[in-house]
Amino acid sequence: MSIIYGERVRLRAVEREDVKTFHQWVNDPEVTRNLSLYLPMSMFEEENWFNGMAQRDPNTRALAIDIRDGGGWRMIGNCAMFDIDWINRSGELGIMIGDKAEWNKGFGTEAMTLLQRHGFETLNLNRISLKVYADNARAVRAYEKAGFVREGRLRRAVYKHGSYDDVILMSVLCSEWMSRKEEK
Repeated sequence: MSIIYGERVRLRAVEREDVKTFHQWVNDPEVTRNLSLYLPMSMFEEENWFNGMAQRDPNTRALAIDIRDGGGWRMIGNCAMFDIDWINRSGELGIMIGDKAEWNKGFGTEAMTLLQRHGFETLNLNRISLKVYADNARAVRAYEKAGFVREGRLRRAVYKHGSYDDVILMSVLCSEWMSRKEEK
């Protein structure tokens, strides 16, 4: 896969030099508050994650999220498609904007839109889904802006930070993606 370009964001392959920054992000409690990570991660574990990517289906490898920075690009997070079901043409995706200075600027929404484009137009998926903690209103808004529709709620499905929280299930269909694309 080549680099996927948007207006302000690009998705590219993760490189070894990105691992140190990922390690900082996944050990920041503010960043991981809305992720499934809940234990500190060592640099060794992060390097093993990176090394293990080469063994994965190339379609499910993590992608770095870069934004324009002067004349170049700067990484602010990562995203990935996973659990791809080739028979039913569906997959799930996830995202982490680790650079807190870039939160609430629409970069996550644009990255999600690019990942959808990849899923529908390159991988020929019919359905892309995600799960989000109900108390993560910022992410829910970003996903809705990117075209995701709420499908359901898993009540008190996750225990984090001393209490149970609901998980919202969201998805977008290829037909919805194509309709939105034609409207633009």
